[in-house]
Formats: sequence, structure tokens, C-alpha cells
Amino acid sequence: MTDLPALDTRYLSGPDVSTLVAGRPEHPPRILLLYGSLRERSFSRLLVEEAARILQRLGAETKIFDPRDLPLPDSVDADHPKVQELRALSLWSEGQVWCSPERHGAMTGVIKSQIDWIPLEMGSVRPTQGRTLAVMQVSGGSQSFNAVNTLRLLGRWMRMITIPNQSSVAMAWKEFDDDNRMKPSAYYDRVVDVMEELVKFTLLTRGHADYLVDRYSERKAMGDAAPLNAPAATVARSA
Repeated sequence: MTDLPALDTRYLSGPDVSTLVAGRPEHPPRILLLYGSLRERSFSRLLVEEAARILQRLGAETKIFDPRDLPLPDSVDADHPKVQELRALSLWSEGQVWCSPERHGAMTGVIKSQIDWIPLEMGSVRPTQGRTLAVMQVSGGSQSFNAVNTLRLLGRWMRMITIPNQSSVAMAWKEFDDDNRMKPSAYYDRVVDVMEELVKFTLLTRGHADYLVDRYSERKAMGDAAPLNAPAATVARSA
């Protein structure tokens, strides 16, 4: 059963437990939050702000990107200031929160534009790969999961570690008070659950993201540039 004629064993790297338990960063987890509406009273923004407060209470450092003035993808060059700001924040982050209203059964163009401006690769750097991700949505009517399901697909495509839990807030206009703070409810409790889980997964995986997503196929594609049985991420850093 161990006969693998199609396998090039020079580029096969087995699990390295010592790598997984050593060298964890000591700084607070860095979480970037994106929201998907430009309305003056945007409930996706209010939910993100509430999530950021919870994350800070859990010891994380948070930054919320303001999508106003972000141009449509490919309408301007990538050196546009808002594009550069978004990409820099993605590189800074160790985990992310994506929150969108559900519109016509899907996420909004506002959140999709933000994600579309973040490339899979910038030179040898991948601004989303290996980062943790939590997904949330708000709805004006009954509870739905269309937006979070689509955000999960995007997270997988962006090679992120999307946590199991998620939040979907129905009739969001009922869930925030006159001070734009989220009221106590089962929906609020779920947001706390999701943020707790995100921080745990981020602490568990950060510092090891390159190793966790290191691929046999990429080491093989690099050929002689890759030391025998060495992670491709190590090669990229040493080049």
C-alpha cells in the first residue's frame, strides 16, 4: 500500500510537530474587518463595529476598512490610495472578518469589490493565504445564510482558514438601539461565539500559516530551486 509510483519523494514533506509548536508570536492577534454597505446607517458596519469591540475585549488588535471611495475593480490602477490601503491592511492582518448585507439572495457588490481588489499573489507575497476568516451577514427580513455561504466560497478561493462558526442576523434593524449598539439577544450571543472562535483559531495558526499551506505541488514545480523536503515557504523567504 506504500507503493506510490506517481509521487516524487524529493518534494514530499511530512508533518513537523516541532515547527507547529515553536515560535508563536507574542503580539495581540491582528484582525481586519470588512463590511458591505455604504448606507449612512449601515447595519453590516454596525455589526462589524460590535464585533471589533468584542475582539478588543478578547485581546485582539482590530482595524476596520472604510470602503467609501474604493473604486470598482479594474477601473483604476492598483496604485490608487484606497486600493493600497486595503492591500496593506490585508498584509497586516492575521485574521479577518467579512460581513455583508444579503441583497437579492447574495452578498453585495461593495463587499465583493473589496475582496476582488485583494489579489491572490503580489509578487511572492500572498495577502490572504493562511489567514483565519469569520463570515457574518445581516438581513432586513427573515434569517438567511446565502451571503455567508457565498463568503465562505470566496474565503476558500482566497486560501483562507474559514472558521466553522458564523453569524446571520435577521431583521437587523430591530437588533440595534438608538445609540447604534447591538441589543442583548441570541444573535448577539452568536456574534460573541464567532469572535471567540476566530481569536482561538488565529492564535492557533498564526506564525505557522506558511507551513500549514505549504504544498507538495508547489515544491515540485520549483524543482531544483527547492531544497529536498523543505517547505516552499522557506525557499521563498531565503531567495
